[in-house]
Amino acid sequence: MTEHVEQLEFQAETHQLLELMIHSVYSNKDTFLRELISNSSDALDKLRLESYRDKDLHVDTSDLHIELAVDKDNRILTVRDNGIGMSRAEVVDLIGTLAKSGTAELRKKLNEAKSAGTVDTAELIGQFGIGFYSTFMVADKVTLTTRRAGETEGTRWESAAGSSTYTIETLDEAPQGTAVSLHLKPADEEDHLFDYTLEWKLREIVKKYSDFISWPIRMQVERTVTEGEGEEKTEKTVVEDQTLNSMKALWTRPKSEVSDEEYKEFYKHVSHAWDDPLEIIPLKAEGTFEYQALLFLPSQAPFDLFTREHKRGVQLYVKRVFIMDNCEELMPEYLRFVKGVVDAQDLSLNVSREILQQDRQIQMIRKRLVKKVLSTVKDLQGAEDPQKYQTFWKEFGRVLKEGLLGDVDNRETILQVSSFASTNSETELTTLAQYVARMPEGQDAIYYMTGETRQQIESSPHIEAFQAKGREVLILTDPVDEMWVGSVPEFDGKPFTSIAKGEVDLESEEEKKASEALREQQDKDFAEVLSWLGKSLADSVKEVRLTSRLTTSPACLVGDVFDFTPMLERMYRASGQLMPETKRILELNPTHPLVTGLRDAYDTRKEDADAGKVPELTETAELLYGTAVLAEGGELKDPARFAHILTDRLTRTL
Repeated sequence: MTEHVEQLEFQAETHQLLELMIHSVYSNKDTFLRELISNSSDALDKLRLESYRDKDLHVDTSDLHIELAVDKDNRILTVRDNGIGMSRAEVVDLIGTLAKSGTAELRKKLNEAKSAGTVDTAELIGQFGIGFYSTFMVADKVTLTTRRAGETEGTRWESAAGSSTYTIETLDEAPQGTAVSLHLKPADEEDHLFDYTLEWKLREIVKKYSDFISWPIRMQVERTVTEGEGEEKTEKTVVEDQTLNSMKALWTRPKSEVSDEEYKEFYKHVSHAWDDPLEIIPLKAEGTFEYQALLFLPSQAPFDLFTREHKRGVQLYVKRVFIMDNCEELMPEYLRFVKGVVDAQDLSLNVSREILQQDRQIQMIRKRLVKKVLSTVKDLQGAEDPQKYQTFWKEFGRVLKEGLLGDVDNRETILQVSSFASTNSETELTTLAQYVARMPEGQDAIYYMTGETRQQIESSPHIEAFQAKGREVLILTDPVDEMWVGSVPEFDGKPFTSIAKGEVDLESEEEKKASEALREQQDKDFAEVLSWLGKSLADSVKEVRLTSRLTTSPACLVGDVFDFTPMLERMYRASGQLMPETKRILELNPTHPLVTGLRDAYDTRKEDADAGKVPELTETAELLYGTAVLAEGGELKDPARFAHILTDRLTRTL
């Protein structure tokens, strides 16, 4: 050994840490190349910055680049750059993170990472150390040659996988920058260890992880070219330099400098879809922490939007280095249709950069992205071209309304940008603001009804009085509507009120005074038959009462204000949840001939009916209840008995 070469030995605990880095931290072996290119990119950034700071630093910055060189015969892959390089002391400090004594701090970080701790990306991206050692996943031996800009001597570092030693050597000559040479292990596809001398594989990794690195990533490739024509035509193999990455990080460029075609191409790249984007949403944040985003609203919903297999989230980059494809932490479930990228300057990742940690930065970015998306939808709503908003709502309205359940902070905005069918128009949707603006004087609630189809709701007995009075009712037919109406109390100070729950009072003060005597008389006339019906139908209803909500139907079923609707109960049961049976209230129309006829029949045979000796009356009560169930689209408990009674009655009439 000379004074220029040192052979050092890993400490026992350090060797264990190195084994942990190689076999446990990284789940995808391809990421070794991402790490090396990321280091090279940072070295080039630092050289350019240093050349601005130090005018006495004589370096050539005209052709800064990263190069991949392949020696297929010896199975050596080299990643080199002409960036800032490292001095011998920096090699010991940075690459020796695991090699030098005093590894307790690093081991502590790894242990914290294993239990969901974080390591700041400033210590990972763009520096050697943790990421550099990922090379031992794919290499038997790693050699690093480097020279810092402005210095004359270089440094070579070398170690073999599984070795307990490494060497550091001072070189009299070395090119400026850093070159990392990997003596590759044999390919083993079962272990997901690929042949990294193959051109297509290197292209694939660069395209996936490093396509938007701002420096060119070059590689010499062999191409067969044809020269001459006819009989003189010959083929020969030439070697040419090709740039593997696009370097087109559209999110870093002003919108005015990017063409529509470039945006469309990029959208299809990140979304893996064939449609064109409906809207483009650029975003840039500066301050405590910086990030840029380029989001897209699709024009068509993917076929798997409502399946468990659907992957949501945007692509995450840190300093233009790809981190993950579907970052769910940055986009809530109800915005799962949003596609795009987020590029942060500094984020808390775990040691392998493969899992994003929950911290304040993530939450703040997510909050800003959500507000930007919702404000964009709101802008579409008020834009001169209403077709864009209509397309958006048709494709994604059902999904967006899911946010009313969980996103309390943005609930008001979601309500504002939502549209609903209503009895005001058969073809046009209405916003809540438009509904409130049309409310007549004296109306203090937003009326709605949920159901499976518009036809079912419009045919329901519950809506009769509202149609007669000219009161607008929201028609809610999406399954999610059954959920959010129970969680959202009001809009613009107007409470949401179901026309199928509770008691309805649509009369003005003058109308109440005029009909007060009539109501009192009806209550008196029907008191006994209502009591009898309540006992006869006790297994099915909790109460029988008169109502003013019916105009042409004899009866309807309503729930108490806080009861589940029948449709919601069916949804819960279909999902496997046990639901207790909820009895509802049977409301009767006191002016309908069937109801008045039932009252008169009961009055003439009151004692026998109370004793259960008049089965015809009991059957009539069952038919009355059954028709109310069917009128709202419900299911009978015993349809065979209902059909038998009905058939028997029809036979008697012939």
